Amino acid sequence: MPNSHYLSSKQKAFQINLDDTIYGTFAEIGAGQEVARNFFQAGGAAGTVAKSMSAYDMVVSDAIYGKDDSGRYVSESRMQKMLDKEYKILVERLKEVRSSETRFFVLANTVAAKSFKGSRDCHGWVGVKFQGRPGEKPSNAIIHIRMKDRENQQQQQALGSIGVNLIYGCFYHLKNPIEFVKSLMENLSRERVEIDMIRVNGPAFQGVDSRILSLELVKNGYTDVAYFDEQGRVGQASEVMYKKNIAIARGSYRPPTNLNMDMLKSGLAAFEKDLGDNKNTLLLPEISMSKLLERGRVDNEDFLARVDILAKLGQKVLISNHENFHSLNKYLTGKTNGKIAFILGVYNLEYILNEEGQENDKYGLLGRLGRLLGNRTKLYVYPATELDQGPALANELVTSDHINIDGNMKILLQFLQKNHHLEDIKDFDIKVTAIWSRKVLKMIQEGDLEFEKMVPDVVSKIVKEKKLFDFKK
Repeated sequence: MPNSHYLSSKQKAFQINLDDTIYGTFAEIGAGQEVARNFFQAGGAAGTVAKSMSAYDMVVSDAIYGKDDSGRYVSESRMQKMLDKEYKILVERLKEVRSSETRFFVLANTVAAKSFKGSRDCHGWVGVKFQGRPGEKPSNAIIHIRMKDRENQQQQQALGSIGVNLIYGCFYHLKNPIEFVKSLMENLSRERVEIDMIRVNGPAFQGVDSRILSLELVKNGYTDVAYFDEQGRVGQASEVMYKKNIAIARGSYRPPTNLNMDMLKSGLAAFEKDLGDNKNTLLLPEISMSKLLERGRVDNEDFLARVDILAKLGQKVLISNHENFHSLNKYLTGKTNGKIAFILGVYNLEYILNEEGQENDKYGLLGRLGRLLGNRTKLYVYPATELDQGPALANELVTSDHINIDGNMKILLQFLQKNHHLEDIKDFDIKVTAIWSRKVLKMIQEGDLEFEKMVPDVVSKIVKEKKLFDFKK
């Protein structure tokens, strides 16, 4: 439920209307002119609204904004064209006649809302291009939303609220980026709207990293995951995952070790061998929020270090709030119709097949396995060597056949093996199986440079240069 101490959408719109320095355009497509409506109904809209428009007809829209290369009308690129075009017109026409104290803005959204024709993916892009200060170059704040209300009118109302929140945040919460993110869902709930991506840029957001804002979305429960590409840039997870075969490897990656990298490589190879296709696979190292909270709070610098290092290694990254494998699998299978591969260490498999530590899981062991191992999901198990055992010998490796589980569970394990729900990874680098992340981290924190032999060269270089992970020189 909305918190009663928040300003309502009408109150926020009225406050903006009373500020004669804020003036701009509303361009909305797909769900009425719901953001602008709040400003008109609040009173005093003449102090804020220079223009309000909706180019619903595709031919009209293309004539105004140009055709989009993707051919889609509900896309980030379409919304950005709307922002750029309307902002250019706004400033060209009004810069010389408005007060020098004016802060111009454009609110644009393009959405696919509930239709009388039936069910469809109800989502959209909402953005604000604005001046944080009079005369300043424009900045951008862009979000992607998913609308979950069942009725079109409810979705329109939610869109109006989130648009008002975004404008209000751009003008009143710039000094506190964390509060800026929190304010986006005021007067709304996750049951109605999900914000699954945020990206900001420009002088008004100087020193603000979009990746931190994305992490805040996950921390606040506004979405389940945050996605970063191999350049470390914020992306939209659901779009990247669409129709892909996904290989995912959960870990702390603090830091990424040679074992981590071999696990990713060998697990992906095994998955693609089963698929007979390497053109439509997506490999994702994944870090759960619980791993980021291991020290009691999320250290933003530590978080960014992991994303940056994995990007240097050519890896995409997923941050999720899913505590367990079966919950994560449910999320992934909802985003793609492709196959799912969990690449995991053998002791993770041992944990999955034991009740210890999972007594409070409402599904129970069989329920968890049922949610994890559907027709499209398979586990690829990477072997291990006991800590401090040294370089492994083939007959000393711990594989799925050697895990410590109850005797009655071994029958279930054999069933999973025989029915190809899981398999041991065969082609791996035996020399790295004795590397344990917690030992590497301890060496880093003690200044033991032997850790360099256990991580990729780029990891060693960055850790030492930036003194990451409490590196002690």
